[in-house]
Amino acid sequence: MQVQKLDFKLEPNFRRVIALSYNIEKTHVQRIAQYVMRLSTAEREALFAEVEANFADRHRDLEKFLLNFYGQMEKYLPPGMRLNHADRLLLASYFTKEYSIEAAALFNPSIVPFERPTPDGDQRFVMSLRATGEGHISSVEFIQGKINKKGEIFFKMPESTFATGPERVTVDYDSPYQTIEMQFDAQIPLAERVIFPITDDEINGIEDLRLVRFEDESGAVYFGTYTAYDGHQIQSKLLETTDFTTFRSYALQGRAVNDKGMALFPEKIDGQYAMISRQDGTNLYIMFSDSLYDWEKAELLMEPQMPWELTKVGNCGSPIKTEAGWLLVTHGVGPMRKYQLGAILLDLKNPRKIIARLKDPLLGPDESEREGYVPNVIYTCGNMLHQGKLIVPYAMSDSASGVAIFNLQEILQEME
Repeated sequence: MQVQKLDFKLEPNFRRVIALSYNIEKTHVQRIAQYVMRLSTAEREALFAEVEANFADRHRDLEKFLLNFYGQMEKYLPPGMRLNHADRLLLASYFTKEYSIEAAALFNPSIVPFERPTPDGDQRFVMSLRATGEGHISSVEFIQGKINKKGEIFFKMPESTFATGPERVTVDYDSPYQTIEMQFDAQIPLAERVIFPITDDEINGIEDLRLVRFEDESGAVYFGTYTAYDGHQIQSKLLETTDFTTFRSYALQGRAVNDKGMALFPEKIDGQYAMISRQDGTNLYIMFSDSLYDWEKAELLMEPQMPWELTKVGNCGSPIKTEAGWLLVTHGVGPMRKYQLGAILLDLKNPRKIIARLKDPLLGPDESEREGYVPNVIYTCGNMLHQGKLIVPYAMSDSASGVAIFNLQEILQEME
């Protein structure tokens, strides 16, 4: 089976930093505020001029972030203290830090078609990536591109190193799904938008977003399952958007939501939502539910069978509908914790049934890809079919990401 690997690699950029608040506690705020306001006006102006000189060109709107963080700390100011605009910015800078979102890795991509093909055959797409920085905290980034009718792939690379979070965030703590709504400025390029952990249950990372374009009678919507991590426990969540500007996140519920790596089918099966999952850290399962947010039962779908996957198997993104069946890209772990991709084919009408599978790996790490943060790993969180070609964005040893292209018919012919 032939594989085409693009001469293209997405690598971490340490200069991509996001502004975060930190250390906003009453005692710290009062101590620092009292010190700062004892300085002369000239000293305060000189201090903030230095902040601007060193940091203003690293953020799209540094003043906006500082004012937002000032709003979080204002309640802790000493009684009767009143600050003008410039002093607010200066004080807030003491409670702001830069976080390099890609300092450790940029990996585990997922890809979905975005909008319909153009009249000349171009198909736009959105790719998500897991960015990991200081303290191994993961966030979500995006990049856009297109595939032309010749099958050539073009990426719209970021024009700057700016990284910007949502301008508005609300959390419904009374909802059983702890719904988070995030609104980005539509004028900010998609490649600049970053979804960083918000609630306590994901404070240590948003991991491995598996995007899918879901379609039903009401239209198309983009969903993405991901793993939220608080440093001790995981929580499976579902991200929802129609435009990649406004997002909602839901904490999934039910007895079958207890492991990583859930992947939603792109349409309902016999009137129900369907999901691939893992329940025991080893095998693949399939689940069905009337509710998108509640999953109670799981059925065993596949156990490790081949030598290269004996340790465990998992999915590598949502199933893809083909005339032959549901194509599910999998991953298997073998000797020396080597991760490789595989593929199985599920019956279109009854996806509980595996009708064919690859005996040998679809893709594994070559010599140039095996070294990294976690060596000997090839992994992906979602793939895309375009004019008979399977587009597989993949991570290399949890460090950087590339793209491989396969002929769908060749994959199907290799299956047994």
